[in-house]
Amino acid sequence: MAMEKRSLLTSLTVVLVFGGGLVTRAGRIPPPSKKPAFEVLPAALVDRAEAIRERAPTESKAYDFLHDLTSEIGPRFSGSANDRRAVEWAQRKLKQLGFSNVRAEEVTVARWHRGEATGEIVSPVQRWVQPLALGGSVATPSGGIEAEVLEVAGLEELAKLERAAVAGKIVFLNHRMRRSRDGTGYREAAPNRRHGAARAAELGAAAALIRSVATSTTPEAHTGMTHYEEGVPRIPAAALSNPDADLLEEQFGGGKTVRFRIELTCRDLPNGTSANVIGEIPGQERPEEIVLLAAHLDSWDVGTGTLDDGIGCAIITDVARLIGELKPPPRRTIRVFLAANEEFGLAGALTYAKKYASDVKLHVAAMEADFGAGRVWGMRSRVADEALPAVRDLGRLLAPLGIEYLGNYASGGADLLPLLRYRIPLFEFPQDATKYFDAYHSANDTLDKVDRDDLSQIVAAYAVVTLVAAEFEDGFGRAPKFNGQWPYPFDRLFEGKDLPR
Repeated sequence: MAMEKRSLLTSLTVVLVFGGGLVTRAGRIPPPSKKPAFEVLPAALVDRAEAIRERAPTESKAYDFLHDLTSEIGPRFSGSANDRRAVEWAQRKLKQLGFSNVRAEEVTVARWHRGEATGEIVSPVQRWVQPLALGGSVATPSGGIEAEVLEVAGLEELAKLERAAVAGKIVFLNHRMRRSRDGTGYREAAPNRRHGAARAAELGAAAALIRSVATSTTPEAHTGMTHYEEGVPRIPAAALSNPDADLLEEQFGGGKTVRFRIELTCRDLPNGTSANVIGEIPGQERPEEIVLLAAHLDSWDVGTGTLDDGIGCAIITDVARLIGELKPPPRRTIRVFLAANEEFGLAGALTYAKKYASDVKLHVAAMEADFGAGRVWGMRSRVADEALPAVRDLGRLLAPLGIEYLGNYASGGADLLPLLRYRIPLFEFPQDATKYFDAYHSANDTLDKVDRDDLSQIVAAYAVVTLVAAEFEDGFGRAPKFNGQWPYPFDRLFEGKDLPR
């Protein structure tokens, strides 16, 4: 029987190899193409882009950069002593890596001190929990606030309530964040953190608690900015970890009245100074034209700021370094922009946009790295329509990395927001966010969350697009006017009304 099967298989599948491909009884099979057909990118540029894509896994130094930043400096909250140390460290590092025109450009920043936080479920059972103040929160009175807790699912439910139902209570916005690859779970949950305190205060609440904007199951709460509004009372605002929020949620069964006590000692501080750190790989033929790579150097004051956004700084610095080692150098200048104060007001981004407004037409492309350590799975652009054939070619270059082109609707990142009005061509790289929000804005944001292979893949993706942007003769034109619709974690456009037009 085995012999019969072997004979049958042979009769059906015998092939002959000729120069023109494989020939079977069913006909000729064309030979596999060595590379996809490219529409507009020159063959020499394609070869260079493919070469740097293959170099990244073995020659990347991004992990070393990230290790040094997080171990030597650690958390880098805007205006703090560690923030100033980070600015000095980054300048030294860029110079060591061979960057030119390295400088620190001063930025005035708001400052805030976290202080201490305590929390207690008073009734129907007594349990201690560990709140974490939201960024910018005001303090409670000395001795804290004890009040009845009003549980709501989120801002929509809160908006339906009358003032009498809210006044004097501690509002608990109990939205459980959904784990998602593309970050949509964050977009759903984050408005409760940003706007919950202001909306609760409008209705007379004494304080606001939120379930952390996080997917973790550890006892650490996650911080992040809360936005107060002019003319609305500023009330204390804090987050609870998912386990502590679960414990508080359990108390509402059976219609019981739940009381909570919270004390926060946070406070505003006088404005201070930080700096944007900039370094460049000068272009050979068109040095005045800029490909801008952005990330933010600051972080929250918990954890080590590894994923947010030390890793972004490491990615863009390593990309520029790799391209800077090419012979000949790139046609255009690659500028690394390590922004100040992203977490606490975007002062660095605004300062950059004001300073370089007169040169903005010389910015031929921009991209930002600020979404953690997950592998890149897509690429979006925002370029002129006539440049889309070149973008499709970029998609072909990225395909071997497991990346698909998603469309021409990129919105950049937080530190590129003030530049959107200038219609700079944008590229962005959605990353796998499945695990990102386990550590985001928490004490768990540490180096052990980073996989070296994934980091190399991210570097390769940015390097391909950066090299093409720096080399492609025709460029990408000017981006379409931004329509204000954010495809991922930003829920409002920073207007930047004081920026030059």
